Amino acid sequence: MIENIFFDLDDTILDFKLAERTALSKALNELGVEVTEYIIERYSEYNISQWKRLELGEISREQVKVNRYKLLFDELGIDVSAQKATELYENYLCIGHYFIDGAPGILQELCKKYNLYLVSNGEKRVQDSRLASADISKYFKGIFISEVVGFEKPNYGFFEYCFSAINGFDRDKSVIIGDSLTSDIKGGRNAGLKSVWFNPKKTKNTTDITPDYEVASLEEFKTLLLSM
Repeated sequence: MIENIFFDLDDTILDFKLAERTALSKALNELGVEVTEYIIERYSEYNISQWKRLELGEISREQVKVNRYKLLFDELGIDVSAQKATELYENYLCIGHYFIDGAPGILQELCKKYNLYLVSNGEKRVQDSRLASADISKYFKGIFISEVVGFEKPNYGFFEYCFSAINGFDRDKSVIIGDSLTSDIKGGRNAGLKSVWFNPKKTKNTTDITPDYEVASLEEFKTLLLSM
């Protein structure tokens, strides 16, 4: 029987892709860059690649934040400060929130039956602001953000930190749900947790990382919990 649920935040509870698109557009417009669909897609690709390098321990968090813009601007051949773009983007990202379908109701319901914990690789300042805007911190018994923890998912040190902060923690009665195979699922499995891949677009898994379960909605996850 499951007692503890570890929720990823971005693209599991909050719609990060929409928040990213909005913040990026505003930041680039302020810098005088005409935003196109191509630019948004390329930024997203650079961003994902740099975060994966961070997960592998190849670069630092600060390098992630600057590299994604430097690579984008170099490709576009424009002379714009990557540092300034990072600052503007994060400021806009802190404003407001967008929910994944059904998230508020699911959290409100599940917190009555399970111990909920939030595990995020995001920036503390940004995540704190978005959580306050969404008013969902009240549903969690613990919020763990990698910048504070000192390790990034999927590093085992991240999960070890979380486990040590939970009294009477039993990993056999715990599950992690997240959208990232390389971060949430790989990290959770390495830490001995049951894992649920949140995959609303039903993307094909082309990695060697195998989740215990896969769901396309949070409502489906709620139903799955009853059989675990």
